[in-house]
Amino acid sequence: MSPPSQIPGAPPVPELSPPADRLLLVHQAREFADDILNGVLRLPVKKALDLGTPAGFDRAVAALASRLRRATGRSDLAAVREAIAVLDVNWARTTPEQRRRLVNDALVAASRATAIIPERIQAPLGEAATSVVAATRSHTRQAQGLAIRAEFNALDRRILAHVVRSQTNFVRDEYGRRLDSFSEQARRIVAEGLKAGLGRADIAADLERAARAALVGRAPFYWEVVAGAFIGQGRSFAQMSSYAEAGIDRYRIEAVLDERTTHICRYLHGKTFSVGEALRHFDRLGSLERPEDIKRELPWVRERMDTGTGRTVLYVDRGGEQTTLAEVLRSAAGTRDDRGEFRPTASEATLREAGIGFPPYHGLCRTTTLAVV
Repeated sequence: MSPPSQIPGAPPVPELSPPADRLLLVHQAREFADDILNGVLRLPVKKALDLGTPAGFDRAVAALASRLRRATGRSDLAAVREAIAVLDVNWARTTPEQRRRLVNDALVAASRATAIIPERIQAPLGEAATSVVAATRSHTRQAQGLAIRAEFNALDRRILAHVVRSQTNFVRDEYGRRLDSFSEQARRIVAEGLKAGLGRADIAADLERAARAALVGRAPFYWEVVAGAFIGQGRSFAQMSSYAEAGIDRYRIEAVLDERTTHICRYLHGKTFSVGEALRHFDRLGSLERPEDIKRELPWVRERMDTGTGRTVLYVDRGGEQTTLAEVLRSAAGTRDDRGEFRPTASEATLREAGIGFPPYHGLCRTTTLAVV
């Protein structure tokens, strides 16, 4: 199949590798269609949030990712402009101390441009959180038949505050890492450029490319991952709140068994956990502010190859402390309606203590939960 031609005014078609490419293209197509409806035809676009199906979840992620990109895109570009304005100098006439100071000044200038990003994403995150909790309560009442109120309870309101605050901190932390990465690259580019005898224009061009790569071009899928984690976590917390309100003691992990499903979601599919334990886990999260602390409490699952057996091993890393969860005996990756075969290496208590009691388990995780009635 030949690549799609570029539509005038549409977002550029990126060159990505599967499995991200098709999903990103679909997301960008939806975003461009909404632009046409909203901006050109002046037709309001208001979609009901549906988190009960994989397609509905994907649409919700695409919509939130689009809003986050719009809220941050200008600041990203401004950060590049501010940094390069400081760094476009005749480096051959500078001393080592002046070079260090110029790079530091560029970092400060770029950080001023990105400092507003956490504030700009709070509104779309807040609105999305409210929609996620409302949609989850509605689906729990209608699809799972649980007797709960339509109104948010006190725990729901705590969930709203937590997911917005924690995700904002994660984004702030990510931009800090991007700036640090660019700072290291800038020092290297200047040193190597001077050693190679490059002139001002060549060094400035290399610095601009590095700034764009670090501050603008970092993973076109970044905001999809942020949106997926935000919605997935908000849905899981809201489900626990609904289950507790309905008097449900246990819930079951429900994976989407299709070609995109990961090993960890196939492995956990059908396993049951305690609602009470999940809520106690949320209570512990409520006292945490730093992203690294939250990551230790809710780690994503990783995979590695066991050099002895040649098999895939599923594990979590909590601040350097690794816990092995299972070994893949027969992979069903890329297939539908097949869990595969696994050898468990962790009990339910160990899974819970490792922070694997509820999804999301990885980036763009679609796995959900169901009440065990």
